[in-house]
Amino acid sequence: MQPVLTESAEVLIRFNEADPLGIVWHGHYIRYFEDGREAFGSKYRLRYLDIFDHGYTVPVVNVECNYKRPLRYGDTVVVETRYVNTEAAKIRFEYTLYNAGTREVVCTGSSIQVFLDKEGSMLQLTVPPFFAEWKKQWGLI
Repeated sequence: MQPVLTESAEVLIRFNEADPLGIVWHGHYIRYFEDGREAFGSKYRLRYLDIFDHGYTVPVVNVECNYKRPLRYGDTVVVETRYVNTEAAKIRFEYTLYNAGTREVVCTGSSIQVFLDKEGSMLQLTVPPFFAEWKKQWGLI
């Protein structure tokens, strides 16, 4: 059985993220996904700069966001980020966002990133050697 790699991050909802009614604008949820990816990368040594040091960039090519309940100015959101292992040359994450105060799920979603070289050219559809090593280190292959 493969391990499940997860990390959680807390984000305080700031004034500038809310509309005049105090409700968080929908586009900020995608930024909370980014906060989750950053926390995950720090924990598992898969930060954007780590990837860049190996000669690659990993732009997001797909994102899905399913809103369940609103967040409001002053709330704290817990972003749970889970790595989804795949044989393809991509990085897939799933997210569950909770209101820290109520523990209610406010959003679920996912994202997919692909490997490009530093100049932005698409690579072959094979897993880069450093990423294969990363997966091996964490027991994913």
